[in-house]
Amino acid sequence: MDLNKQGDFFGDYENRDSALNVNDGVKQPPIINPYLNIKKKPAIKSVDEYMDGILSGDRVVLSQAITLVESTLPSHRAVAGQIIQRCQKISSGKRTMRIGITGVPGVGKSTFIEAFGSHITSRGHNLAVLAIDPSSEKTKGSILGDKTRMETLVNDPHAFIRPSPSEGSLGGVARKTRETILLCEAAGYDVIFIETVGVGQSETAVHSMSDFFLLLMLSGAGDDLQGIKRGIMEMSDLIAITKADGANIDRANMARALYANALHLFPPTESGWVPTAVTSSAVDKTGLDDILAKIEEYFKLVWDNGYYDRHRREQSRYWMYESINETLKNMFYENPRIESLMPDYEKAVLDGQLESFSAAEELIDKYLGKI
Repeated sequence: MDLNKQGDFFGDYENRDSALNVNDGVKQPPIINPYLNIKKKPAIKSVDEYMDGILSGDRVVLSQAITLVESTLPSHRAVAGQIIQRCQKISSGKRTMRIGITGVPGVGKSTFIEAFGSHITSRGHNLAVLAIDPSSEKTKGSILGDKTRMETLVNDPHAFIRPSPSEGSLGGVARKTRETILLCEAAGYDVIFIETVGVGQSETAVHSMSDFFLLLMLSGAGDDLQGIKRGIMEMSDLIAITKADGANIDRANMARALYANALHLFPPTESGWVPTAVTSSAVDKTGLDDILAKIEEYFKLVWDNGYYDRHRREQSRYWMYESINETLKNMFYENPRIESLMPDYEKAVLDGQLESFSAAEELIDKYLGKI
């Protein structure tokens, strides 16, 4: 074979279609969908715009305002502070019902709240549910799944559900829950549910921002009277034995009698109200009328004897001190000098070179300018 022709042969072969040749392949789509309408985060509105939306019952604006209140950014806190002050003036003239709801894990708080909440809105009330979801200690995140669990209530035009992360707050009460209550009341919600993560020693935080304390309990879960701390029962205005349906009705009635008798052993309440226990079933919708009747009876009593206003003023004093503590804590951690020193002190404590109490004392002294 002629060498020139042989070269031509291989040259032609290389240009032919072959599995050895690498094709360009299919053009890859862009990472971001070009048809996706990505909206930028809305800019912060003016205080007047937020107030107009809140007073008109715009739930989107109300949610945005609550997000602003929950924010830790200094610029957000400045606007949120003005919104809170204006909402507080509006809320102070209203007689609303703030109801704290707590219970042991597995008692069915979300199921009960959906059933009882729908029952309340059917009676002409506007309901705001402030559901507190536990935050992860590792990731600091929360599922915030109450809106998915309360499918009926979330579509109720007379109900507003706001899940918030507990953010490590004691008792599962979000840091800004009380301020959120003021915004909801200004928006026209006359009944506020404050749902907590579960029973704990710091449920006093819920009691300090509610007018009526409803404790949900299960029957047949061990020793009924030993299953919960005395302090929680003393704060309760009503105990509801949940899941009183099917084969559990008899046990629920027995538990109700035990709790009712136990409540009579506690000292008289300042409000003059005599706490008791009832049974209910969120599935069968039984006992809901009894619970609402007790709540209405309680509020009629405290409105007439003046305890309602006295209790609200006591709560305001309590939250004055809480606000001072919160402000001082923020001032300390946001101080530029403390921010620069904190990593070194953390490392010294972790390495065992400095004891934690000594480190805290030195940092506070540096903040106060003593050293």
